[in-house]
Amino acid sequence: MRSDYCGVLRSADIDRVVTLCGWVDRRRDHGGVIFIDLRDREGIVQVVFDPDAAEHFEMADRVRSEYVLKLTGRIRARAPEAVNPNMVTGEVEVYGTALEILNTAETVPFQLDEHTDVGEDIRLKYRYLDLRRNEMQNNLYFRSKLTTAIRNYLDEHGFLDIETPILTRATPEGARDYLVPSRTHEGKFFALPQSPQLFKQLLMVSGFDRYYQIAKCFRDEDLRADRQPEFTQIDIETSFLDEEEIMAITEGMVRKLFKELKGIELGEFPRMTHYQAMLRYGSDKPDLRIPLEMVEIKDLVSEVEFKVFSGPANDPNGRVAAIKVPGGCSKLTRKQLDDYGKFVGIYGARGLAYIKVNDRSDLEGGLQSPIVKHLPLDVRAAILDRLQAKDGDVIFFGADKAKIVTEALGALRCKLGEDLDLYTCEWAPLWVVAFPMFEENDDGSLTALHHPFTAPSCSPEELQKNPLEALSRAYDMVLNGTELGGGSARIHDQAMQQAVFRILGIEEAEQREKFGFLLDALKYGAPPHGGLAFGLDRLVMLMTGSSSIRDVIAFPKTQSAACVMTDAPGTVDTKQLRELSIRLRQKEEKIS
Repeated sequence: MRSDYCGVLRSADIDRVVTLCGWVDRRRDHGGVIFIDLRDREGIVQVVFDPDAAEHFEMADRVRSEYVLKLTGRIRARAPEAVNPNMVTGEVEVYGTALEILNTAETVPFQLDEHTDVGEDIRLKYRYLDLRRNEMQNNLYFRSKLTTAIRNYLDEHGFLDIETPILTRATPEGARDYLVPSRTHEGKFFALPQSPQLFKQLLMVSGFDRYYQIAKCFRDEDLRADRQPEFTQIDIETSFLDEEEIMAITEGMVRKLFKELKGIELGEFPRMTHYQAMLRYGSDKPDLRIPLEMVEIKDLVSEVEFKVFSGPANDPNGRVAAIKVPGGCSKLTRKQLDDYGKFVGIYGARGLAYIKVNDRSDLEGGLQSPIVKHLPLDVRAAILDRLQAKDGDVIFFGADKAKIVTEALGALRCKLGEDLDLYTCEWAPLWVVAFPMFEENDDGSLTALHHPFTAPSCSPEELQKNPLEALSRAYDMVLNGTELGGGSARIHDQAMQQAVFRILGIEEAEQREKFGFLLDALKYGAPPHGGLAFGLDRLVMLMTGSSSIRDVIAFPKTQSAACVMTDAPGTVDTKQLRELSIRLRQKEEKIS
Protein backbone atom coordinates (compact mmCIF):
# COMPACT_ATOMS: atom_id res chain seq x y z
CA MET A 1 0.00 0.00 0.00
CA ARG A 2 2.92 2.37 0.75
CA SER A 3 6.33 2.68 -0.86
CA ASP A 4 8.07 4.65 1.90
CA TYR A 5 7.67 5.94 5.44
CA CYS A 6 7.11 9.68 5.79
CA GLY A 7 9.97 10.41 8.17
CA VAL A 8 12.73 8.82 6.08
CA LEU A 9 12.52 11.11 3.04
CA ARG A 10 15.59 13.27 2.40
CA SER A 11 17.22 15.43 -0.29
CA ALA A 12 18.66 12.29 -1.90
CA ASP A 13 15.08 11.23 -2.74
CA ILE A 14 14.27 14.32 -4.84
CA ASP A 15 12.31 13.49 -8.04
CA ARG A 16 11.24 10.10 -6.75
CA VAL A 17 7.51 9.29 -6.89
CA VAL A 18 6.34 7.83 -3.59
CA THR A 19 3.15 6.51 -2.05
CA LEU A 20 2.71 7.36 1.62
CA CYS A 21 0.21 6.32 4.30
CA GLY A 22 -0.38 7.96 7.64
CA TRP A 23 -2.33 10.38 9.78
CA VAL A 24 -2.92 14.09 9.21
CA ASP A 25 -0.84 15.87 11.82
CA ARG A 26 -1.86 19.32 10.57
CA ARG A 27 -3.62 20.84 7.56
CA ARG A 28 -3.14 24.41 6.33
CA ASP A 29 -4.72 26.36 3.45
CA HIS A 30 -2.44 29.09 2.09
CA GLY A 31 -3.97 31.06 -0.74
CA GLY A 32 -5.44 28.16 -2.66
CA VAL A 33 -2.58 25.77 -1.90
CA ILE A 34 -3.21 23.09 0.73
CA PHE A 35 -0.40 21.88 2.96
CA ILE A 36 -0.79 18.59 4.81
CA ASP A 37 1.73 17.39 7.40
CA LEU A 38 1.47 13.61 7.12
CA ARG A 39 2.66 11.55 10.10
CA ASP A 40 3.64 7.93 10.56
CA ARG A 41 5.85 6.11 13.05
CA GLU A 42 9.05 7.41 11.41
CA GLY A 43 8.11 11.09 11.47
CA ILE A 44 6.38 13.84 9.49
CA VAL A 45 6.68 15.11 5.93
CA GLN A 46 4.96 18.07 4.29
CA VAL A 47 2.68 17.33 1.33
CA VAL A 48 1.45 20.05 -1.02
CA PHE A 49 -1.73 19.91 -3.11
CA ASP A 50 -2.61 22.67 -5.58
CA PRO A 51 -5.62 23.07 -7.94
CA ASP A 52 -3.78 21.18 -10.71
CA ALA A 53 -4.51 18.00 -8.73
CA ALA A 54 -8.21 18.46 -9.67
CA GLU A 55 -10.50 16.18 -7.61
CA HIS A 56 -7.62 15.24 -5.32
CA PHE A 57 -7.24 18.91 -4.42
CA GLU A 58 -10.92 19.05 -3.52
CA MET A 59 -10.49 15.93 -1.40
CA ALA A 60 -7.46 17.48 0.32
CA ASP A 61 -9.66 20.45 1.18
CA ARG A 62 -11.96 18.09 3.12
CA VAL A 63 -9.36 16.35 5.26
CA ARG A 64 -8.98 17.21 8.91
CA SER A 65 -6.59 16.32 11.73
CA GLU A 66 -6.07 12.60 12.34
CA TYR A 67 -7.75 11.52 9.07
CA VAL A 68 -6.01 8.42 7.71
CA LEU A 69 -4.68 9.04 4.19
CA LYS A 70 -2.99 7.29 1.34
CA LEU A 71 -1.38 9.66 -1.13
CA THR A 72 1.00 9.67 -4.04
CA GLY A 73 3.33 12.43 -5.13
CA ARG A 74 6.77 13.48 -6.32
CA ILE A 75 9.49 14.54 -3.88
CA ARG A 76 10.88 17.99 -4.53
CA ALA A 77 13.18 20.44 -2.76
CA ARG A 78 11.60 23.13 -0.65
CA ALA A 79 12.29 26.74 -1.55
CA PRO A 80 15.27 28.02 0.50
CA GLU A 81 13.08 30.32 2.55
CA ALA A 82 10.70 27.42 3.29
CA VAL A 83 13.31 24.97 4.63
CA ASN A 84 12.39 23.84 8.17
CA PRO A 85 15.57 23.00 10.16
CA ASN A 86 13.44 21.61 13.00
CA MET A 87 12.22 18.70 10.87
CA VAL A 88 14.45 15.88 9.63
CA THR A 89 12.43 16.04 6.40
CA GLY A 90 12.54 19.83 6.42
CA GLU A 91 14.53 20.21 3.17
CA VAL A 92 11.95 18.38 1.03
CA GLU A 93 8.21 18.17 0.44
CA VAL A 94 5.93 15.92 -1.56
CA TYR A 95 3.99 17.45 -4.46
CA GLY A 96 0.74 15.52 -4.23
CA THR A 97 -0.88 14.05 -7.33
CA ALA A 98 -3.31 11.51 -5.85
CA LEU A 99 -5.14 11.21 -2.55
CA GLU A 100 -7.37 8.60 -0.92
CA ILE A 101 -9.09 9.07 2.45
CA LEU A 102 -8.82 5.69 4.15
CA ASN A 103 -10.73 6.80 7.22
CA THR A 104 -12.08 9.93 8.87
CA ALA A 105 -11.60 10.92 12.51
CA GLU A 106 -13.66 12.78 15.06
CA THR A 107 -12.09 15.67 16.96
CA VAL A 108 -9.61 14.14 19.38
CA PRO A 109 -10.05 14.82 23.13
CA PHE A 110 -6.60 16.44 23.45
CA GLN A 111 -3.85 17.82 21.26
CA LEU A 112 -1.45 15.15 20.06
CA ASP A 113 1.75 17.14 20.41
CA GLU A 114 4.68 16.93 22.78
CA HIS A 115 3.48 19.94 24.77
CA THR A 116 0.11 18.46 25.71
CA ASP A 117 -0.91 19.51 29.21
CA VAL A 118 -3.86 17.16 29.60
CA GLY A 119 -4.01 15.06 32.76
CA GLU A 120 -2.48 11.59 32.78
CA ASP A 121 -5.84 9.90 33.41
CA ILE A 122 -7.18 11.33 30.13
CA ARG A 123 -4.01 10.29 28.30
CA LEU A 124 -4.35 6.75 29.65
CA LYS A 125 -8.07 6.57 28.89
CA TYR A 126 -7.31 7.35 25.24
CA ARG A 127 -3.93 5.63 25.25
CA TYR A 128 -4.24 4.61 21.58
CA LEU A 129 -4.30 8.34 20.77
CA ASP A 130 -1.61 9.25 23.27
CA LEU A 131 0.67 6.69 21.62
CA ARG A 132 0.44 8.63 18.34
CA ARG A 133 2.37 11.48 19.91
CA ASN A 134 5.94 11.81 18.72
CA GLU A 135 7.34 11.52 22.26
CA MET A 136 5.56 8.24 22.90
CA GLN A 137 6.39 6.85 19.46
CA ASN A 138 10.07 7.60 20.07
CA ASN A 139 10.01 5.98 23.51
CA LEU A 140 8.53 2.70 22.28
CA TYR A 141 10.73 2.74 19.18
CA PHE A 142 13.75 3.11 21.48
CA ARG A 143 12.47 0.33 23.73
CA SER A 144 12.30 -2.03 20.76
CA LYS A 145 15.85 -1.15 19.68
CA LEU A 146 17.05 -1.64 23.26
CA THR A 147 15.57 -5.12 23.62
CA THR A 148 17.09 -6.11 20.28
CA ALA A 149 20.51 -4.88 21.43
CA ILE A 150 20.14 -6.77 24.72
CA ARG A 151 19.30 -10.00 22.92
CA ASN A 152 22.23 -9.54 20.54
CA TYR A 153 24.69 -8.99 23.40
CA LEU A 154 23.51 -11.97 25.42
CA ASP A 155 23.36 -14.20 22.34
CA GLU A 156 26.97 -13.23 21.55
CA HIS A 157 27.96 -14.26 25.08
CA GLY A 158 26.41 -17.70 24.85
CA PHE A 159 23.15 -17.11 26.71
CA LEU A 160 20.02 -19.03 25.69
CA ASP A 161 16.58 -17.40 25.61
CA ILE A 162 14.36 -19.81 27.56
CA GLU A 163 10.78 -19.15 28.65
CA THR A 164 9.59 -20.02 32.13
CA PRO A 165 5.96 -20.53 33.29
CA ILE A 166 3.52 -17.73 33.92
CA LEU A 167 1.15 -19.94 35.90
CA THR A 168 3.09 -21.16 38.93
CA ARG A 169 2.66 -21.32 42.71
CA ALA A 170 3.01 -18.65 45.36
CA THR A 171 6.53 -18.07 46.71
CA PRO A 172 7.87 -15.43 49.13
CA GLU A 173 9.49 -12.78 46.92
CA GLY A 174 8.78 -9.71 49.05
CA ALA A 175 5.33 -8.71 47.75
CA ARG A 176 1.87 -10.23 47.46
CA ASP A 177 1.13 -12.56 44.58
CA TYR A 178 -1.58 -12.18 41.98
CA LEU A 179 -3.61 -15.35 42.35
CA VAL A 180 -5.36 -17.22 39.53
CA PRO A 181 -8.11 -19.67 40.56
CA SER A 182 -7.99 -23.11 38.95
CA ARG A 183 -11.22 -24.43 37.45
CA THR A 184 -9.92 -28.00 37.15
CA HIS A 185 -8.39 -28.13 40.66
CA GLU A 186 -11.22 -26.89 42.83
CA GLY A 187 -10.15 -24.63 45.68
CA LYS A 188 -6.59 -24.30 44.44
CA PHE A 189 -4.79 -21.34 42.90
CA PHE A 190 -1.95 -20.58 40.57
CA ALA A 191 0.13 -17.46 41.17
CA LEU A 192 1.56 -15.12 38.55
CA PRO A 193 5.36 -14.98 38.97
CA GLN A 194 6.95 -12.10 40.84
CA SER A 195 10.10 -13.19 39.02
CA PRO A 196 11.33 -16.38 37.30
CA GLN A 197 13.73 -16.88 40.23
CA LEU A 198 13.21 -20.55 41.09
CA PHE A 199 12.75 -21.72 37.51
CA LYS A 200 15.97 -20.09 36.35
CA GLN A 201 17.81 -21.74 39.25
CA LEU A 202 16.34 -25.09 38.19
CA LEU A 203 17.60 -24.41 34.66
CA MET A 204 21.08 -24.13 36.14
CA VAL A 205 20.62 -27.53 37.81
CA SER A 206 19.48 -28.80 34.40
CA GLY A 207 22.77 -27.80 32.77
CA PHE A 208 21.63 -24.74 30.78
CA ASP A 209 24.49 -22.75 32.22
CA ARG A 210 23.68 -19.42 30.55
CA TYR A 211 20.01 -18.39 30.52
CA TYR A 212 18.22 -15.13 29.84
CA GLN A 213 14.65 -14.02 29.34
CA ILE A 214 12.89 -10.71 28.86
CA ALA A 215 10.19 -11.69 31.29
CA LYS A 216 6.85 -10.32 32.43
CA CYS A 217 6.58 -10.21 36.22
CA PHE A 218 3.66 -9.41 38.52
CA ARG A 219 3.57 -7.97 42.04
CA ASP A 220 0.48 -6.98 43.98
CA GLU A 221 2.29 -4.23 45.87
CA ASP A 222 0.94 -1.34 47.88
CA LEU A 223 0.37 1.65 45.65
CA ARG A 224 3.39 3.81 44.82
CA ALA A 225 3.79 6.65 42.37
CA ASP A 226 6.04 4.90 39.89
CA ARG A 227 5.39 1.17 40.33
CA GLN A 228 3.42 -1.07 38.02
CA PRO A 229 1.59 -4.28 38.98
CA GLU A 230 3.04 -5.89 35.85
CA PHE A 231 6.51 -5.00 34.66
CA THR A 232 9.29 -6.37 32.49
CA GLN A 233 12.70 -7.50 33.61
CA ILE A 234 15.83 -8.64 31.82
CA ASP A 235 16.41 -11.89 33.67
CA ILE A 236 19.89 -13.42 33.58
CA GLU A 237 21.33 -16.51 35.28
CA THR A 238 24.60 -18.36 34.78
CA SER A 239 26.57 -21.24 36.30
CA PHE A 240 30.26 -21.63 37.15
CA LEU A 241 30.83 -17.87 37.38
CA ASP A 242 31.38 -16.01 40.64
CA GLU A 243 29.83 -12.63 41.41
CA GLU A 244 32.78 -10.68 40.02
CA GLU A 245 32.45 -12.45 36.65
CA ILE A 246 28.67 -11.97 36.56
CA MET A 247 29.05 -8.29 37.36
CA ALA A 248 31.65 -7.92 34.61
CA ILE A 249 29.35 -9.46 31.96
CA THR A 250 26.30 -7.41 32.93
CA GLU A 251 28.31 -4.21 33.30
CA GLY A 252 29.65 -4.83 29.80
CA MET A 253 26.10 -5.15 28.53
CA VAL A 254 25.00 -1.83 30.02
CA ARG A 255 28.11 -0.11 28.70
CA LYS A 256 27.42 -1.43 25.20
CA LEU A 257 23.77 -0.37 25.30
CA PHE A 258 24.68 3.21 26.17
CA LYS A 259 27.45 3.31 23.59
CA GLU A 260 25.41 1.73 20.78
CA LEU A 261 22.09 3.48 21.36
CA LYS A 262 23.09 6.78 22.96
CA GLY A 263 26.69 7.30 21.86
CA ILE A 264 27.64 7.61 25.55
CA GLU A 265 30.74 6.14 27.16
CA LEU A 266 29.82 5.40 30.77
CA GLY A 267 32.64 6.13 33.17
CA GLU A 268 33.96 4.00 35.97
CA PHE A 269 31.54 1.77 37.92
CA PRO A 270 32.87 2.25 41.48
CA ARG A 271 32.17 -0.35 44.17
CA MET A 272 30.56 0.66 47.44
CA THR A 273 29.45 -1.51 50.33
CA HIS A 274 25.86 -1.30 51.50
CA TYR A 275 27.16 -0.06 54.86
CA GLN A 276 29.08 2.83 53.28
CA ALA A 277 26.16 3.74 51.02
CA MET A 278 23.78 4.04 53.95
CA LEU A 279 26.32 5.82 56.16
CA ARG A 280 27.42 8.43 53.61
CA TYR A 281 24.35 8.83 51.40
CA GLY A 282 21.40 7.48 53.39
CA SER A 283 20.36 5.19 50.54
CA ASP A 284 21.23 1.77 49.14
CA LYS A 285 20.94 3.34 45.69
CA PRO A 286 22.85 6.62 46.07
CA ASP A 287 22.86 9.23 43.33
CA LEU A 288 26.57 9.97 42.96
CA ARG A 289 25.92 12.94 40.67
CA ILE A 290 25.18 14.88 43.85
CA PRO A 291 28.40 15.74 45.73
CA LEU A 292 26.77 16.05 49.16
CA GLU A 293 27.58 13.49 51.87
CA MET A 294 26.36 12.77 55.36
CA VAL A 295 29.04 13.23 58.03
CA GLU A 296 28.89 11.66 61.50
CA ILE A 297 29.14 14.11 64.40
CA LYS A 298 27.75 11.89 67.17
CA ASP A 299 31.03 11.95 69.08
CA LEU A 300 31.27 15.75 68.90
CA VAL A 301 27.93 16.48 70.58
CA SER A 302 27.62 13.69 73.13
CA GLU A 303 28.58 16.01 76.04
CA VAL A 304 26.58 19.12 75.11
CA GLU A 305 23.63 20.20 77.25
CA PHE A 306 21.46 20.50 74.13
CA LYS A 307 19.35 17.33 74.56
CA VAL A 308 18.15 17.38 70.95
CA PHE A 309 21.72 16.42 70.00
CA SER A 310 23.13 14.74 73.12
CA GLY A 311 20.09 12.46 73.56
CA PRO A 312 20.51 10.62 70.23
CA ALA A 313 24.31 10.89 70.55
CA ASN A 314 24.20 8.78 73.74
CA ASP A 315 21.55 6.37 72.45
CA PRO A 316 23.07 3.14 71.02
CA ASN A 317 20.31 3.25 68.40
CA GLY A 318 20.62 6.99 67.78
CA ARG A 319 22.48 8.95 65.16
CA VAL A 320 23.61 12.56 64.76
CA ALA A 321 24.80 13.49 61.27
CA ALA A 322 25.20 16.59 59.13
CA ILE A 323 25.18 17.60 55.45
CA LYS A 324 27.08 20.62 54.17
CA VAL A 325 25.73 22.60 51.19
CA PRO A 326 28.61 24.62 49.70
CA GLY A 327 27.56 28.20 49.04
CA GLY A 328 24.13 27.46 50.45
CA CYS A 329 23.77 30.87 52.10
CA SER A 330 23.32 32.54 48.71
CA LYS A 331 21.15 29.75 47.32
CA LEU A 332 18.68 29.05 50.12
CA THR A 333 15.98 31.42 51.34
CA ARG A 334 14.40 31.32 54.80
CA LYS A 335 11.24 29.90 53.25
CA GLN A 336 13.21 27.08 51.63
CA LEU A 337 14.89 26.29 54.94
CA ASP A 338 11.47 26.06 56.59
CA ASP A 339 10.12 23.94 53.72
CA TYR A 340 13.01 21.50 54.08
CA GLY A 341 12.08 21.15 57.74
CA LYS A 342 8.58 20.09 56.68
CA PHE A 343 10.03 17.79 54.03
CA VAL A 344 12.10 15.70 56.45
CA GLY A 345 8.98 15.34 58.58
CA ILE A 346 7.69 12.94 55.92
CA TYR A 347 10.42 10.55 57.07
CA GLY A 348 9.65 10.87 60.76
CA ALA A 349 12.11 13.65 61.63
CA ARG A 350 10.80 16.08 64.22
CA GLY A 351 12.65 19.03 62.75
CA LEU A 352 15.68 20.14 60.78
CA ALA A 353 18.39 22.13 62.52
CA TYR A 354 20.78 24.19 60.42
CA ILE A 355 23.70 26.62 60.66
CA LYS A 356 24.48 29.30 58.08
CA VAL A 357 28.21 29.94 58.03
CA ASN A 358 28.46 33.66 57.32
CA ASP A 359 31.98 34.11 58.75
CA ARG A 360 33.94 30.96 59.49
CA SER A 361 36.51 32.81 61.58
CA ASP A 362 33.92 34.30 63.97
CA LEU A 363 32.51 31.44 66.07
CA GLU A 364 30.34 33.79 68.13
CA GLY A 365 28.79 36.17 65.62
CA GLY A 366 29.53 34.59 62.26
CA LEU A 367 27.20 31.60 62.60
CA GLN A 368 23.49 32.13 62.03
CA SER A 369 21.19 29.50 63.53
CA PRO A 370 18.47 29.00 66.19
CA ILE A 371 20.60 26.20 67.73
CA VAL A 372 24.10 27.67 67.70
CA LYS A 373 23.63 29.25 71.16
CA HIS A 374 23.28 25.72 72.58
CA LEU A 375 26.69 24.62 71.25
CA PRO A 376 29.93 25.56 73.06
CA LEU A 377 32.56 27.31 70.96
CA ASP A 378 34.86 24.27 70.88
CA VAL A 379 31.98 22.09 69.59
CA ARG A 380 31.13 24.66 66.93
CA ALA A 381 34.75 24.69 65.79
CA ALA A 382 34.95 20.89 65.76
CA ILE A 383 31.79 20.60 63.65
CA LEU A 384 33.02 23.18 61.14
CA ASP A 385 36.40 21.45 60.93
CA ARG A 386 34.92 18.01 60.37
CA LEU A 387 32.65 19.26 57.62
CA GLN A 388 35.42 21.46 56.18
CA ALA A 389 32.93 24.33 56.19
CA LYS A 390 33.72 27.63 54.51
CA ASP A 391 32.11 31.05 54.43
CA GLY A 392 28.74 30.92 52.71
CA ASP A 393 28.03 27.24 53.45
CA VAL A 394 24.87 25.91 55.09
CA ILE A 395 24.98 22.85 57.35
CA PHE A 396 21.88 20.73 57.99
CA PHE A 397 21.64 18.40 61.00
CA GLY A 398 19.72 15.23 61.74
CA ALA A 399 19.46 13.89 65.30
CA ASP A 400 17.12 11.00 66.13
CA LYS A 401 16.92 7.24 65.83
CA ALA A 402 19.50 6.08 63.30
CA LYS A 403 16.89 4.84 60.82
CA ILE A 404 15.02 8.16 60.85
CA VAL A 405 18.18 10.26 60.46
CA THR A 406 19.50 8.09 57.65
CA GLU A 407 16.25 8.15 55.67
CA ALA A 408 15.48 11.82 56.29
CA LEU A 409 18.94 13.19 55.45
CA GLY A 410 19.29 10.77 52.55
CA ALA A 411 16.05 12.08 51.04
CA LEU A 412 17.03 15.70 51.83
CA ARG A 413 20.35 15.18 50.04
CA CYS A 414 18.54 14.16 46.85
CA LYS A 415 16.06 17.00 47.12
CA LEU A 416 18.82 19.56 47.61
CA GLY A 417 20.64 18.14 44.60
CA GLU A 418 17.56 18.54 42.44
CA ASP A 419 16.39 21.92 43.79
CA LEU A 420 19.83 23.54 43.60
CA ASP A 421 20.96 21.71 40.46
CA LEU A 422 24.07 20.37 42.16
CA TYR A 423 24.63 17.55 39.66
CA THR A 424 28.29 17.22 38.72
CA CYS A 425 27.83 14.88 35.73
CA GLU A 426 25.12 13.40 33.52
CA TRP A 427 25.58 9.72 34.38
CA ALA A 428 26.89 8.19 37.62
CA PRO A 429 26.84 4.37 37.71
CA LEU A 430 28.06 2.21 40.58
CA TRP A 431 27.80 -1.23 42.15
CA VAL A 432 26.49 -1.55 45.71
CA VAL A 433 27.80 -4.77 47.27
CA ALA A 434 28.04 -6.64 50.60
CA PHE A 435 24.39 -6.31 51.61
CA PRO A 436 23.22 -7.74 54.93
CA MET A 437 21.57 -11.12 54.56
CA PHE A 438 18.62 -10.17 56.77
CA GLU A 439 16.84 -7.19 58.25
CA GLU A 440 14.89 -7.19 61.48
CA ASN A 441 11.15 -6.50 61.60
CA ASP A 442 9.47 -4.56 64.39
CA ASP A 443 8.36 -7.83 66.01
CA GLY A 444 11.91 -9.21 66.05
CA SER A 445 11.44 -11.61 63.15
CA LEU A 446 13.83 -11.54 60.22
CA THR A 447 13.26 -10.91 56.50
CA ALA A 448 15.66 -11.63 53.66
CA LEU A 449 16.98 -8.29 52.40
CA HIS A 450 17.02 -9.55 48.80
CA HIS A 451 15.29 -12.96 48.70
CA PRO A 452 15.75 -16.23 50.60
CA PHE A 453 17.76 -17.86 47.77
CA THR A 454 20.66 -15.40 48.06
CA ALA A 455 23.95 -17.00 49.16
CA PRO A 456 25.57 -15.71 52.36
CA SER A 457 29.29 -15.04 52.68
CA CYS A 458 29.66 -17.45 55.59
CA SER A 459 29.00 -21.05 56.59
CA PRO A 460 25.55 -22.35 57.69
CA GLU A 461 26.83 -22.58 61.28
CA GLU A 462 28.09 -18.98 61.31
CA LEU A 463 24.87 -17.84 59.67
CA GLN A 464 22.67 -19.42 62.32
CA LYS A 465 24.86 -18.12 65.12
CA ASN A 466 24.81 -14.44 64.04
CA PRO A 467 22.20 -13.96 61.30
CA LEU A 468 22.01 -10.16 61.65
CA GLU A 469 25.77 -9.83 61.21
CA ALA A 470 25.90 -12.04 58.12
CA LEU A 471 26.61 -10.46 54.74
CA SER A 472 25.26 -11.75 51.46
CA ARG A 473 26.94 -12.24 48.10
CA ALA A 474 24.49 -9.79 46.57
CA TYR A 475 25.09 -6.83 44.28
CA ASP A 476 22.96 -4.03 42.84
CA MET A 477 23.73 -1.90 39.81
CA VAL A 478 22.70 1.71 40.44
CA LEU A 479 22.50 4.58 37.96
CA ASN A 480 21.65 8.17 38.92
CA GLY A 481 19.98 7.09 42.14
CA THR A 482 17.89 4.39 40.46
CA GLU A 483 18.41 0.68 41.00
CA LEU A 484 18.80 -0.71 37.49
CA GLY A 485 19.20 -4.31 38.57
CA GLY A 486 19.88 -6.55 41.50
CA GLY A 487 21.38 -9.99 41.77
CA SER A 488 23.50 -12.37 43.77
CA ALA A 489 25.29 -15.64 43.93
CA ARG A 490 22.60 -18.21 44.78
CA ILE A 491 22.49 -20.93 47.39
CA HIS A 492 23.35 -24.21 45.65
CA ASP A 493 23.62 -26.36 48.77
CA GLN A 494 20.56 -27.93 50.40
CA ALA A 495 21.85 -27.56 53.97
CA MET A 496 22.51 -23.84 53.49
CA GLN A 497 19.10 -23.30 51.92
CA GLN A 498 17.37 -25.02 54.80
CA ALA A 499 19.39 -22.97 57.29
CA VAL A 500 18.18 -19.75 55.65
CA PHE A 501 14.59 -21.00 55.68
CA ARG A 502 14.84 -21.80 59.42
CA ILE A 503 16.21 -18.33 60.21
CA LEU A 504 13.23 -16.86 58.34
CA GLY A 505 10.84 -18.94 60.45
CA ILE A 506 9.98 -21.41 57.68
CA GLU A 507 9.96 -24.79 59.39
CA GLU A 508 10.61 -28.12 57.69
CA ALA A 509 6.99 -29.00 56.91
CA GLU A 510 6.42 -25.63 55.22
CA GLN A 511 9.76 -25.94 53.45
CA ARG A 512 8.69 -29.24 51.93
CA GLU A 513 5.23 -27.92 51.01
CA LYS A 514 6.43 -24.74 49.28
CA PHE A 515 9.96 -25.55 48.16
CA GLY A 516 10.26 -29.32 48.14
CA PHE A 517 11.01 -29.32 44.40
CA LEU A 518 13.89 -26.87 44.90
CA LEU A 519 15.36 -28.70 47.89
CA ASP A 520 15.22 -31.96 45.96
CA ALA A 521 16.92 -30.36 42.96
CA LEU A 522 19.76 -29.10 45.16
CA LYS A 523 20.54 -32.74 46.09
CA TYR A 524 21.30 -33.77 42.52
CA GLY A 525 24.46 -31.93 41.61
CA ALA A 526 23.41 -28.27 41.63
CA PRO A 527 26.30 -26.15 40.27
CA PRO A 528 27.48 -22.86 41.78
CA HIS A 529 25.38 -20.23 40.05
CA GLY A 530 24.12 -16.68 40.23
CA GLY A 531 22.50 -13.98 38.19
CA LEU A 532 20.96 -10.58 37.97
CA ALA A 533 17.67 -9.06 36.87
CA PHE A 534 17.42 -5.58 35.34
CA GLY A 535 14.23 -3.54 35.31
CA LEU A 536 13.69 -2.97 31.60
CA ASP A 537 11.09 -0.25 32.18
CA ARG A 538 13.45 1.71 34.46
CA LEU A 539 16.34 1.34 32.01
CA VAL A 540 14.26 2.69 29.12
CA MET A 541 12.95 5.52 31.31
CA LEU A 542 16.48 6.64 32.21
CA MET A 543 17.90 6.30 28.71
CA THR A 544 15.04 8.26 27.11
CA GLY A 545 14.96 10.94 29.80
CA SER A 546 11.33 10.17 30.62
CA SER A 547 9.86 11.22 33.95
CA SER A 548 7.85 8.03 34.58
CA ILE A 549 7.97 4.37 33.61
CA ARG A 550 4.37 4.83 32.43
CA ASP A 551 5.77 6.87 29.53
CA VAL A 552 7.81 3.91 28.26
CA ILE A 553 5.16 1.18 28.59
CA ALA A 554 2.60 0.85 25.83
CA PHE A 555 -0.44 0.22 28.04
CA PRO A 556 0.44 0.90 31.69
CA LYS A 557 -1.82 0.90 34.72
CA THR A 558 -2.57 3.98 36.80
CA GLN A 559 -1.16 4.63 40.27
CA SER A 560 -4.16 2.72 41.62
CA ALA A 561 -3.21 -0.36 39.55
CA ALA A 562 -6.17 0.08 37.17
CA CYS A 563 -6.54 0.41 33.40
CA VAL A 564 -8.89 3.32 32.71
CA MET A 565 -8.94 2.49 29.00
CA THR A 566 -10.34 -1.04 29.34
CA ASP A 567 -11.88 -0.44 32.79
CA ALA A 568 -9.86 -3.27 34.30
CA PRO A 569 -10.06 -4.88 36.78
CA GLY A 570 -13.72 -5.61 36.14
CA THR A 571 -16.51 -7.71 37.52
CA VAL A 572 -17.08 -11.36 36.58
CA ASP A 573 -20.52 -12.90 36.09
CA THR A 574 -21.91 -15.39 38.58
CA LYS A 575 -21.68 -18.33 36.18
CA GLN A 576 -17.95 -17.91 35.74
CA LEU A 577 -17.43 -17.54 39.49
CA ARG A 578 -19.45 -20.70 40.09
CA GLU A 579 -17.26 -22.64 37.64
CA LEU A 580 -14.25 -21.53 39.68
CA SER A 581 -15.92 -22.45 42.98
CA ILE A 582 -15.68 -18.83 44.12
CA ARG A 583 -18.27 -16.90 46.08
CA LEU A 584 -17.87 -13.19 46.74
CA ARG A 585 -18.50 -11.78 50.20
CA GLN A 586 -19.50 -8.16 50.61
CA LYS A 587 -17.42 -6.18 53.08
CA GLU A 588 -19.40 -4.99 56.06
CA GLU A 589 -19.70 -1.22 56.22
CA LYS A 590 -17.90 0.31 59.17
CA ILE A 591 -20.21 1.91 61.71
CA SER A 592 -18.87 5.32 62.72
